[in-house]
Amino acid sequence: MAHRIGYLIGSLASDSINRTLARALVRLAPPSLELEEIPIRGLPLYNRDDELEPVEAVTEFKRAVESAEGLLFVSPEYNRSIPGALKNAIDWGSRPWGHNSFARKPSGIIGASTGAIGTAVMQSSMRSVLSFLNAPQLNAPEAYITFRPEVFGADGEVHDEGTRDFLAHYMEEYGAFVERVLSLTAPGHVGDR
Repeated sequence: MAHRIGYLIGSLASDSINRTLARALVRLAPPSLELEEIPIRGLPLYNRDDELEPVEAVTEFKRAVESAEGLLFVSPEYNRSIPGALKNAIDWGSRPWGHNSFARKPSGIIGASTGAIGTAVMQSSMRSVLSFLNAPQLNAPEAYITFRPEVFGADGEVHDEGTRDFLAHYMEEYGAFVERVLSLTAPGHVGDR
């Protein structure tokens, strides 16, 4: 049975290159993973005053994160950091205190940019945030994708063999990581005693 993986796209733009990258990752995922987007567009700005009685969009978002067996973050880098919409979603998902929806979710971070260093600085920031949220992370291979329009089709097809092989390898490694983490965090595992 395939593991349910929720993926979050850090850009809200409908024509985002990271949305195109996400389509490619869905297409290249191994059969052990079933990927579904967890949308972040409808979330209001995080406000602690609204934590205990959140709007339906927040409740649905937290429910989607909690029902996923793993999470994949596909995101650009804005001003050398995490895009505001994605950080806002993370803030909602981690609150109120004691109700962190991200805890123990095997997570992967990948991103595309037109620049040569991809999304390295954003990913470094994300690693700090996810560590604080107790979300185990795939640390290798790292994936900083330099986006070239001729390589990626809008439907998720990858036209360059080297890029396609790398992304397929990344998804295989992420799938193996999900298996390892879930085998250690399953209820009744010896580490729980």
